[in-house]
Amino acid sequence: MENNQQNQVNGGSKRIVAVAESPLPSSTNPNNDYHEPQKHGWKNFFAYVGPGFLVSLAYLDPGNLETDLQAGANHGYELLWVILIGLIFALIIQSLAANLGVSTGKHLSELCRAEYPVFVKYCLWILAEVAVIAADIPEVIGTAFALNILFHIPVWVGVLCTGVSTLLFIGLQRYGVRKLELLIAVLVFVMAACFFGEMSYVKPPAKEVLKGMFIPKLNGNGATADAIALLGALVMPHNLFLHSALVLSRKIPHSVRGINDACKYFLIESGFALFVAFLINVAVISVSGTVCGADNLSQENKDSCSDITLNSASFLLKNVLGKSSSTVYAIALLASGQSSTITGTYAGQFIMQGFLDLKMKTWLRNLVTRLIAITPSLVVSIIGGSSGAGRLIIIASMILSFELPFALIPLLKFSSSSTKLGPHKNSIYIIVISWILGLGIIGINIYYLTTAFVDWLIHNNLPKVGNVFIGIVVFPLMAIYILSVIYLMFRKDTVVTYIDPIKDNPNAQRYMEDGINNMELVDRVPYREDLADIPLPQ
Repeated sequence: MENNQQNQVNGGSKRIVAVAESPLPSSTNPNNDYHEPQKHGWKNFFAYVGPGFLVSLAYLDPGNLETDLQAGANHGYELLWVILIGLIFALIIQSLAANLGVSTGKHLSELCRAEYPVFVKYCLWILAEVAVIAADIPEVIGTAFALNILFHIPVWVGVLCTGVSTLLFIGLQRYGVRKLELLIAVLVFVMAACFFGEMSYVKPPAKEVLKGMFIPKLNGNGATADAIALLGALVMPHNLFLHSALVLSRKIPHSVRGINDACKYFLIESGFALFVAFLINVAVISVSGTVCGADNLSQENKDSCSDITLNSASFLLKNVLGKSSSTVYAIALLASGQSSTITGTYAGQFIMQGFLDLKMKTWLRNLVTRLIAITPSLVVSIIGGSSGAGRLIIIASMILSFELPFALIPLLKFSSSSTKLGPHKNSIYIIVISWILGLGIIGINIYYLTTAFVDWLIHNNLPKVGNVFIGIVVFPLMAIYILSVIYLMFRKDTVVTYIDPIKDNPNAQRYMEDGINNMELVDRVPYREDLADIPLPQ
């Protein structure tokens, strides 16, 4: 058994496969307590459903809707390829995050705390917290826009109301997280149905949609910025911490078959959930691109398309819903904003617990995060109104994109390391694909960061002294950013966290494979009792 496992490891296998399919001979089982193996089939899949769908809510939040609307209005269907690549990449890295938690029994932030020096650990923690806040900004503004449409209150008042809505939202969770998530998912899919209905009405040209999906282009003013914003809204760093922790809410046998089955089921669940998210994002961009690119567009709609925001996007649905379009759109937007608070809340809990070994009550952690997120949203909405608030969502998405390497690189390294996952580490094919995609996104971020700043420095109207001062401050920060990314990439992992399967009893592995427990065998699982006070889906 061990030799076979070792051969699998040396051969670069992604997973160890179960062996010894025949029943154990009676000589090895004198107590005759062996029974037929338990069935392992698709009926067990539903026991693992939950984490992937919860994570996928982050791909349908107001930040995604805002960037989709902007991309469609500004560039038609030309940026659909970003959505396709982004969600394929999201599926790969979300599955890696799930595998990391399943195989190690620890989530990503805990492994970062164990691996990196104190200074690096605290820097990564601060960046992760900033990512949670940046992801929370679209939720705050989206909720404020929904309240503005429904009750005609100013956006800045709606931003303040989000603090109260958070407390109410946490209160509703006591009636059952599963039921609440199902209700929110239904409301979010109301928006999906609206855009699919509108899509069937406006009939975007299938050829142009497919061309935009499979032929990369970055034409036109601001295309690169919108593409980065789309990636930032899709692939969020806090989601990596979240997914690796949510899988710990499922009791998974720490055996070859248990880990293999869990990884397979989590992959299928994530794939289905992200495919639905992909279709919704494509529908939003297609509707926005078709309506705003029409030749017979009214002047009012032209003005709305030139500066489209979540607050003004309800006109896209008038063909389907007529006068009720704004109300239905606002309800769906409100559900989208509030549902995203689940992922933000859980991610904040796991990040704080993992990096600092500090646990905080859910309502307190959520309230603190939302209050911090309210501050920039409130200032911008008062000064710039709904248009400025919409721009803040784009900025928040770009911040998430720039911060992605500081969660992505540790995940890629840990999931490819035998010191972290042992024989369950990634295959060479997954390593190559994930690193190519990861380095591609990181390269795009660094390229845009440098070129955009240099272009702004050349063309702004500030005095030369001001430009020199800004250059002295910003260029070292850019250098630190690049050096930090290089450090994380090339630093060698030293801490061993992988625990070998049970070897004391020659039949232990076989018993565990077949789901058999007795007094002498402890079915070790990565289920975490120390996270019991952090609410997890049941």
